Amino acid sequence: MKRNILIGGAWPYANSSLHLGHIAGLISGDFLARYYRLKGDNVLYVSGSDCHGTPITERAKKEKCSPKDIASKYDEEFNRMFEGYQFSYDLYSRTFEDYHKEKVKELFRKLYDNGYIYEKIEPQAYCEHCNKFLSDREIILECPECGAETKGDQCDSCLHVPTGKELMDGNCIDCGSKVVERENKVLYLALSKFQKQIEDHTEKVKSEWRINAQNETTKYLKQGLLDRAVTRDLTWGVDIPIDGYDDKKMYVWIDAVLGYVTNTMKLCEERKDCTWEDFWKEGHNNKIYMCHGKDNIMFHSIILNALLLGQEENYHLVDTIVSAEYLNFNDQKFSKSKGIGMTALEALDLYNSDSLRYHLLSNGPEKKDTNFTIEDFENTHNGEILNKFGNLVNRTLRFKGLEEVPAGNLDEKIKDSIEKTYEEVGELIEKLEFREAVKRVMELVELGNKFYDEKEPWIAKKENIEEFNNIIYTCTVIIANLSNLFEPVMPTACKKIRKYLNLPEGSWNFITVEKELKLENIEPLFSRIEKK
Repeated sequence: MKRNILIGGAWPYANSSLHLGHIAGLISGDFLARYYRLKGDNVLYVSGSDCHGTPITERAKKEKCSPKDIASKYDEEFNRMFEGYQFSYDLYSRTFEDYHKEKVKELFRKLYDNGYIYEKIEPQAYCEHCNKFLSDREIILECPECGAETKGDQCDSCLHVPTGKELMDGNCIDCGSKVVERENKVLYLALSKFQKQIEDHTEKVKSEWRINAQNETTKYLKQGLLDRAVTRDLTWGVDIPIDGYDDKKMYVWIDAVLGYVTNTMKLCEERKDCTWEDFWKEGHNNKIYMCHGKDNIMFHSIILNALLLGQEENYHLVDTIVSAEYLNFNDQKFSKSKGIGMTALEALDLYNSDSLRYHLLSNGPEKKDTNFTIEDFENTHNGEILNKFGNLVNRTLRFKGLEEVPAGNLDEKIKDSIEKTYEEVGELIEKLEFREAVKRVMELVELGNKFYDEKEPWIAKKENIEEFNNIIYTCTVIIANLSNLFEPVMPTACKKIRKYLNLPEGSWNFITVEKELKLENIEPLFSRIEKK
């Protein structure tokens, strides 16, 4: 029976270019979406640009333009980037779109009506020089946990989220003045009310999460969930649909994570072959994945689930957290200001997307921070992708004098190995072992090359044409199945193979190849990267 699979990719802030580390954290979503489509499931893969909040307004001030101008500029860049990396989103949208804002306001109002959002008068950080209340990101302070200098929303070093009291020790990021306390009217999400439900759900599903998500979520649950402010003193964002709050906007973390729901609603309205409830309500044979970096864990394992529970409408909660560690560049953190690393688009200008995808998946930061170097990448491309995969395709389908797929017989041991590969790789993918999954597919490539070398088709063609036909046909069947198995990793190359061999759209099943099929216009899949 087909499952309804919802895959959410984190919404990147539309205030600066994304680098390869961001791709390493997000590519798991596309990998899963392509895999489950091959399996025949109903898949919706959604994300979008996070266009509200302080980072956008800060950038707009510096560039003397509107926040929407900044968000639109980077949203356009993100779209080009995701298209270049072959991300197969069913919908990639923007949080400033009217549909999203109206649906989020409806969901927010439901939380308020159900008693999960309440008013509170509290002291808040205020800058007397700038004459305004400050958001957490507009405050700079020394982290009370690790001592690092950090903005007030979250410490980059230890991920500590400063409390309201701790923010009072900070300074205004714009003018440097010491903040002072002033009373402000704020709406709060009663997150503490969901402690038991989120604990129970986490215990039930956490075995399917990456270990960093288990640890980070458990840490917050042990500390006890604290109610969180949901309104901000900003002019750019989603309006608060509550009387008396016309001068405030919604906190961006509510706005963005509910985008997974609003995107699903919009998609299903347009398609008319499904309903959004198929993916977000209990009882629809559904499963929800959230894919992001480790700095976004609690927003998906705790906040999103609380917002869903607060609707009191039988929502299906997040099943699986796919949270990547960090990717570094030459053993340093990516930093545009320091000239460390390259943006995702800069990498595409130099290299093909299939090779970048393969390298980031086969060497990805699944369980610990990993390192990207140009030398390692070029070795992966030339040593594995070109010399193994590309070579198997090239020497089989472009064998001298070969004009059609031979009418040979398939080696039964090879067939068994191919079928076993589908089974084992599928299990690894569903266990979130993506590096091992890619490695396992490459082992089938190596088996194909070993079979080719041991059978010596160049000799068989002269001495035993029947044996030659069997060798080439068997290798061609391996290649055909690699176009399925490598589809979640290298979609462009796999599309070429399907064209060469007149194959249908990919599937997660063993396939054969039409015998005596004309082999025309076969070009090498990859070219060598000459090391500089």
